[in-house]
Amino acid sequence: MRGRRRIRTAVATATAALLCAGALSGCTAGEPAASAPEARTTPKSAPKAAPKPAPKPTSLWDVSPASVAAVGDSVTRAFDACAILADCPESSWATGTDTAVNSLALRLLGPEKAATHSWNLARTGARMAELPEQMAVATAERPELVTVMMGANDACRATPALMTPVADFRTHFETALARLRKDAPKAQVYVASVPSLMHLWSTGRVSPMGLEVWKLGVCGAMLSDAEDLGAAAERRRAEVQDRVVAYNRVLSEVCAKDERCRYDGGAVFGFRFDSGQLSPWDFFHPSRDGQARLAELAYRRITKE
Repeated sequence: MRGRRRIRTAVATATAALLCAGALSGCTAGEPAASAPEARTTPKSAPKAAPKPAPKPTSLWDVSPASVAAVGDSVTRAFDACAILADCPESSWATGTDTAVNSLALRLLGPEKAATHSWNLARTGARMAELPEQMAVATAERPELVTVMMGANDACRATPALMTPVADFRTHFETALARLRKDAPKAQVYVASVPSLMHLWSTGRVSPMGLEVWKLGVCGAMLSDAEDLGAAAERRRAEVQDRVVAYNRVLSEVCAKDERCRYDGGAVFGFRFDSGQLSPWDFFHPSRDGQARLAELAYRRITKE
């Protein structure tokens, strides 16, 4: 009996040993085998969804406004474009009816609608201080688009000392936009940069007739003594050009704060007009061809999506 008991004990011990050998985790003889943690099925993590692209902000800008009011100075009045010493609004880049110019209003509205849905409220000789008043008049028409081209006369004074201070220029422009927003909160605004007066000087000074006309006092700060290439004259011209650059910086910064305002990005300032795009009477204001180029620059910027 004692021998049989030893045999049963040996068989039980051997069986336990075999079970332990087949398990993936350790155990002791005489204990049941346990499943190893590594052997358990682990569910795979679900793949992460790709992040959705953020929706583009909806633009408030309408590329096809139904009415246009133009404010500004002699350039918008097309002074000297088709008659000597006279406004020529029919050739204005902004609202003119001259098909050779193909004004902004003609491009946006067509001939019939341009005649009844566009207004030229600019004044020859105006400076930025007058813009708030012009804006107030413009709002009465409830235009969908207001074009602004102003600032050349603030720099074109008899001497650099008489140029409009940059701080005042900023205040007047901010006031003008605030006036517009008060009565026409949804009106869009296109702001043209002030043209390069230095380029004007370098282009017109090669014309004997231009030099004679400028002696009459056209934009004295930049154009007086146009043939003088001395250090003092160069410093004077550089001072005027720096002021124009500062004015354009103001236009850009103030416009950028208004979600319905578009600055031209310096397009007018950077446009390299030639003598054929200057008035043949004063070599200062745009000719009809020059007006057409301004209309093209404005239309391109206004209709950009």
